[in-house]
Amino acid sequence: MASLFVPSGQGRAQAQVVQEQERQAPGDLAELRKEAERSAKELEDATKALEKRRSDIAAAEKQLKTKLAALQDLEQRVSVMRQPVSQMAELLYEQPIVGDGIVPFLSGTADETTLRALSDVTQIVTVRQQAVEQTSALYKQAEGLAGEAQELRAGNLLAEAQLAVEVDTLRQRSDKIVKSLTTALVKMGIKIDKVGRAALGCNPLRAATANDYPNGLIPKSMLCPLQQKGFSLRADATIAFVSLNEAYRKRFGKNMCVRDAYRSLAEQQSIYYRRPGFAAVPGRSNHGLGLAVDLCGGVERSGSAEFVWMEKNSKRYGWFHPSWAYTGPFEPWHWEYDPKIDSLL
Repeated sequence: MASLFVPSGQGRAQAQVVQEQERQAPGDLAELRKEAERSAKELEDATKALEKRRSDIAAAEKQLKTKLAALQDLEQRVSVMRQPVSQMAELLYEQPIVGDGIVPFLSGTADETTLRALSDVTQIVTVRQQAVEQTSALYKQAEGLAGEAQELRAGNLLAEAQLAVEVDTLRQRSDKIVKSLTTALVKMGIKIDKVGRAALGCNPLRAATANDYPNGLIPKSMLCPLQQKGFSLRADATIAFVSLNEAYRKRFGKNMCVRDAYRSLAEQQSIYYRRPGFAAVPGRSNHGLGLAVDLCGGVERSGSAEFVWMEKNSKRYGWFHPSWAYTGPFEPWHWEYDPKIDSLL
C-alpha cells in the first residue's frame, strides 16, 4: 500500500526565507557570497530530492500500471466465469428435465435422459455456487487494487507538488541573495554591464563553470571585472579580491594597484616569450584560470608596508603569496586565490 510523502525540507526552506526577510542582509561581500553558496547547496539538494522523487514516481507509476492491468485481468476473469453459468441456465430453460418434471424420477420410471438431466442440474447449482464465491472474492480484490492505485496516484501528485514548491522557494531565495551581492559589487565600483544588471560572470554560483574551459580560454562572459578598470577574474576570486581591496583601502587610503589579472592564452604566450623565466609555460599559469593577480603600488616591493600588510591579511580573504614566488623566480607582486582557503574562513 502506498503512503503519502511529505518532504521534510519544505518547512525548513520556508522558515529560512522568513528569517532572511526579518534579519538585515549581510553587508560584507564575503558573507554574501557564502550565503549565496549555502543557498545554492540547499537548492542543489532540493533539486536532487525532486529528481529522486520523480524517479520514485516513475517506479510507482509502473507499479500503478501493473495494478491496473491486474484489475483489468480480474474483470475479464469475472466476465468469463459468468458465461458458463448463464449458458447452463439457458440450456436448462430450453431443455427441461422431462415434460412431466421430476415425477418419472420419483415414481421409479426415470430413464437415462432423466438421470442425465438431473445430474446437469446438480452441476449447474455447484458451478453457480463456486462462481458466486469466486466472483465475490475477485470483486474484493479488484476493489483493493483500485484503492491502491488511487492512493498511489494521489500520493505521487502531492509529493511532486510539494517538492516543486520547495525548489521554487529555494531558487527565489538564491536569486535574491545573488542580486544583493551583485548590487553590492556595483556600489563598490564594479561595472557589471552597461545597464547595471548582474552579468553571468559575476554570479558566484557559476564560478566553478569556469573550470570547464581550458587555461587561458575562459570566455569574457564567464569572468567578473575588478574595480581596477580593464582587469577581471573568476567570480569568487573577484568577490574575495574586492573584500581584500576594501580592507587595503581602509589601511592605506587607496585602492590596490593591479598590473595584471586574468590572462588569455595569447597574452600568456606573449609574456612568456618577452620575459623568459618570469612567466609560466602558456596554458599552465594561474592567471589563465582567473585565480591570480600581479600587484603594484608598493606590494611589488618585498618588505614594504603594503607587502607586509598583504602577508598578514590576504589569507583572511582567500588570497596568499605562493611559496615559489619567494625564491625562484622571486615575484613579490604575484598573489593567488585559493577557494579552499576562503571556504575555511
